[in-house]
Amino acid sequence: MTQQLAFSKGHGTQNDFVLVADPDDRLALTPDDVRALTDRRAGIGGDGLIRVVPSAALPEGRAVLDEDPEARWFMDYRNADGSIAEMCGNGVRVFVRFLEHLGLVDLSDGHELAIGTRAGVRRVHREGDSYAVEMGRWHLPGGSAALADGYDAQVRTTGLEGVRVALSVDMGNPHTVVALATDAELDGLDLTTIPEVAPVPPAGTNVEYVVPRAETQDADGTAVGHVRMRVHERGVGETRSCGTGACAAALAVAAWAGAGAPSTWFVDVPGGTVRVRMLPEQRVELAGPAVLVAHGAVDLDALRAGLVTPSA
Repeated sequence: MTQQLAFSKGHGTQNDFVLVADPDDRLALTPDDVRALTDRRAGIGGDGLIRVVPSAALPEGRAVLDEDPEARWFMDYRNADGSIAEMCGNGVRVFVRFLEHLGLVDLSDGHELAIGTRAGVRRVHREGDSYAVEMGRWHLPGGSAALADGYDAQVRTTGLEGVRVALSVDMGNPHTVVALATDAELDGLDLTTIPEVAPVPPAGTNVEYVVPRAETQDADGTAVGHVRMRVHERGVGETRSCGTGACAAALAVAAWAGAGAPSTWFVDVPGGTVRVRMLPEQRVELAGPAVLVAHGAVDLDALRAGLVTPSA
């Protein structure tokens, strides 16, 4: 008999994932398995793989339970290259949508759900068809000096003339944000190659390229910021969206704008639009859609047999 693995496919603003339920912690998916499952030609295809597992089953999850005993379910997230990632803002929303599909949680009547991640507890609630995630604390690795200078890194990118300065933002995972002057610069980027970041962060980094837009006002007259973004994700390549990256982009642009910058931002990515809201105590909330598009089973033996190992 062949080994069958049930899966679902979902996305948040077209940042897409293979999702597998493992409520008894029985799956032993290797990095090769993850690469094969997320392969867009020989597998299911996705920017990453998300496994639903009880927090109590993993050392990182048990640490989360010490922080919040209600964080029963853990988002075990892997990048498409098989590497482990700390956090994924779009992935959290899709993870919760998947938990709803499995009947493991109920977010009706304004209920808030605690989710375990390698970056700590994330709390999620529904806003109509969207999911809002309290993304935890953020900080600038470069500290006050980077805030004063407006940068603490340099980035060289294919398709962009010269070396550009950038600001590092930690969202529980690393980000490096580059400001561009025009849409033409943003559209001309070649993100099929990895941007060269200096100094190189110890665990690598996601790189966001942003073009600020004019502010608007919401219904009560409060200023709202807007920014357009593309992103090269560590371990994946360019993706259609990045939730933590959208937060990092909004935070960087707000830092560059200085006092009086809006606390709510809409970030346009190739896959849609997400909302970033800055909260007290250096916390931030991300809101956007989460959609499940397919459910099925994959033949793991056939998948593994078709795995192509890159040549040295």
